[in-house]
Amino acid sequence: MKYAVAKKITGMLLAGSLLLSGCQFSSAPLTNQAVSAADQTDVPSLPPGEKLKSSFSNTRLPGMIGIAQNDQLQLFIHEETAEIAVIHMQSGQIWRSNPEDREQDGIAAGINKDLLSSQTKLSFFNSLGQSSTVNSFTDSAAHKQISFESLPNGVRVNYQFGSTERSIEDLPMKISKERFEQKLLAQLDKTGQRALKVGYAEDKEEGTYVRIDKAMQGLQLSRALKAFDTAGYTPEDLAQDHAEFGIEQERSGPRLFMITMEYELDGEDLLVRVPSSGIHFPEEYPINNISILEYFGAGGLNEEGSMLVPDGSGALIHFNNGKLQYPAYQQDIYGPDMTMKLREASSNEAKARLPVFGLIRKEGAFLGIVEEGDAVAVVNADISGKLNSYNNVYPSFYVVNKSDVTLQASDMVRTLPKFQKNPTVSDFAVRYAFVGADKASYSGLASLYRDYLMQNGGLPELSASKDQNDVPFYLQLFGAMTTSQHMLGIPYDSTEALTTFDEAKNILTTLKEKKVSNIQVRYAGWFNGGLYHRMPDSIHVDGAVGGKKGLREFSAFTKEAGIGFYPDIALINVLSKKGFKPSKEASRTLTQEPAVMYPMNQAIQRRDRDRSPSYVLSPNLLENVTAEMLDELKSLQKDELSLSLNDLAAQLNSDMNPKKLVDRTEALGSVKKALEQIKQQVGPVVAEGGNAYALPYVTGLTDAPMNSSRFKLEDEEIPFYQLVVHGSISYTGMPYNLSTYTDARQYVLKLIEYGASPYFAWFNAPNHVVKETDYDQLYAANYEQWMDLAADIYNEVNDVNQSFTGRSMMSHESIEEGVFRTMYEGGGFVIVNYNDFPVDVDNVTVEAQSYVTGGEQL
Repeated sequence: MKYAVAKKITGMLLAGSLLLSGCQFSSAPLTNQAVSAADQTDVPSLPPGEKLKSSFSNTRLPGMIGIAQNDQLQLFIHEETAEIAVIHMQSGQIWRSNPEDREQDGIAAGINKDLLSSQTKLSFFNSLGQSSTVNSFTDSAAHKQISFESLPNGVRVNYQFGSTERSIEDLPMKISKERFEQKLLAQLDKTGQRALKVGYAEDKEEGTYVRIDKAMQGLQLSRALKAFDTAGYTPEDLAQDHAEFGIEQERSGPRLFMITMEYELDGEDLLVRVPSSGIHFPEEYPINNISILEYFGAGGLNEEGSMLVPDGSGALIHFNNGKLQYPAYQQDIYGPDMTMKLREASSNEAKARLPVFGLIRKEGAFLGIVEEGDAVAVVNADISGKLNSYNNVYPSFYVVNKSDVTLQASDMVRTLPKFQKNPTVSDFAVRYAFVGADKASYSGLASLYRDYLMQNGGLPELSASKDQNDVPFYLQLFGAMTTSQHMLGIPYDSTEALTTFDEAKNILTTLKEKKVSNIQVRYAGWFNGGLYHRMPDSIHVDGAVGGKKGLREFSAFTKEAGIGFYPDIALINVLSKKGFKPSKEASRTLTQEPAVMYPMNQAIQRRDRDRSPSYVLSPNLLENVTAEMLDELKSLQKDELSLSLNDLAAQLNSDMNPKKLVDRTEALGSVKKALEQIKQQVGPVVAEGGNAYALPYVTGLTDAPMNSSRFKLEDEEIPFYQLVVHGSISYTGMPYNLSTYTDARQYVLKLIEYGASPYFAWFNAPNHVVKETDYDQLYAANYEQWMDLAADIYNEVNDVNQSFTGRSMMSHESIEEGVFRTMYEGGGFVIVNYNDFPVDVDNVTVEAQSYVTGGEQL
């Protein structure tokens, strides 16, 4: 049903409204299965399915039939509820899609009780952009609208949500207080009255009752419809009430949705898939997101355990931690899409770089790996005591995104929804990998994920040599910046040197004199106008830093000195508008504006919209720009190319331009092709960030996650990321001198605990040159004040971490408050004590703010 307030509006507002609504869906169907309201014969019907054959049974799973098994796992399903269970043969653990004792939950009620029996939930929009949900229990299984099909190693479950039966559209959006009380309440018993009072709120100023759409779902909607019937409410009454308040209505098609879920055993894992070909929805009710197995393995009130979330380096949320006042955990995998108008995130919020989540009990654990649809995936987690008695972690996936457009004419303002033209094209697939008690820890799950990545080409191959190489010293040098100057009152842009190539040689020579070795230099701001450079489809080395001749001499100098030299280039963010056409070359938001990103103001931890923004390059152009960039680099560097990627491993953005739409899963494909181009033509690559899809293509990472966001719901910060990548890729966090660290000792201890390398960011010029410019975030980057400290930090960290280079990090554990042990392949370990007092661990004293090493380190 589509509603419009029947008031006279200006021609401008009406024209804008028609234009926007007309381009949402009418130009092309959202899916091949999209439903037209005018032709109800197109509504997909539930596949007839087949009667499943029980291959085996288990007395611990009454009412469920065994449908697939191998040496490691058994898969069961309940034919009435479609809930599944997996038995992990080695540990004997049963992993259920829905809590076994959910009917006894004393907290959950209404729709929250129903959700405990659901395997999937859909959130969808109506024509006004309002969101509603349906779930596979309330809207499918309860109406016997499920069917099954056997698969070679599992089962396919088809769900139909909704029916041609009456819906919320058969209830008035608004009704006068007099008619509500006399026409309805007066005709009902207490049960009927309660049903209507739950679904309608009184507006005392207007003298009306207004429908609460969020309350009108599932069982509550059925009760409300029954109450209206009992009171004798007719379609004529509905028309009368809407006419009284100027509400026009059109009957829309039935809200029918179809979803297919597939469960298959794959060795030791359960693979759960929602194929895109099995997602059907009406054109006028686009699906916003789909959640999968929200309560798989959920922990109850009396259980001990933790949920693993991919927040930054990783975090644990303990079962039943009592933090009821804090919001649920929710993070987009790979960080936000900059074409979407999302909440303003603090710069301290870490990104979820890995597409994983997990749940850990003492007896066993599982790791969820999002294999397909990871670019549009969200990891969600919450504790018991809020909506129900369970602790749960699960993935959800965006299908169709929405934004709002505000139209204003004279004194009238109207907000209209703007939807993504086509839905996400990808399947959604999650691999659930199970372990027994021996690996039921975050270290065990990290080891499992590391092995998975190695087997599937997700990490660079480990070097066969275990030689003790010095750890890298990462250094970012800032070459030049462009500032606005005036001559005779006429403004012009001037490129000013912060560090010339000759000055960079002097800095590196001084470092080597101070016994700093294995130096890896990211040189930023060296071409096309400095730090905020123009698009790299053509490259001109800035004369301010030494020009092309200076670049070649510096490259030869670093090669002879054994220093890694990585010219830094931004490919996704177009940092300067010069030579760039935002209307044609930038990604578009849903409101069809060019996507922009403003610099971060560190003082207020928010984006600074008073400064010039960068633009998001359309992924349609990424491969061509990358190819042109590589050609330009070849003409500059005669020897083996090396490269620093500023953003290609850190950001992932779509393009919502309806004429050339690229959703985020398609954008991921473009990024991977660009990375493959670079791998084929470039030697060593250092990248910023470290999203999972970039790991096979890099040799080093800066600005890798070294902490979590420390959301209030979380209980422990863990080095899950480090446990996965150590030994395959060297890494470091933010530059020390531009970080929030105020104590160098704490920084050293963190590097040792996490097996990381030191990192500084410098320029040669005095600090004041960046004051009151667009670069004032570099206020503490003059190298002279940091040189001695950097050398001291490097030499101390190298003395410890050198023993572990090239080795996998096998485990990490918290021994007591502020004391952690990290163990490496071969048996070597380090114990770090952050406390201001000594502690004894296994009969060894670890001094205050210090560490001890031990085990086999050769």
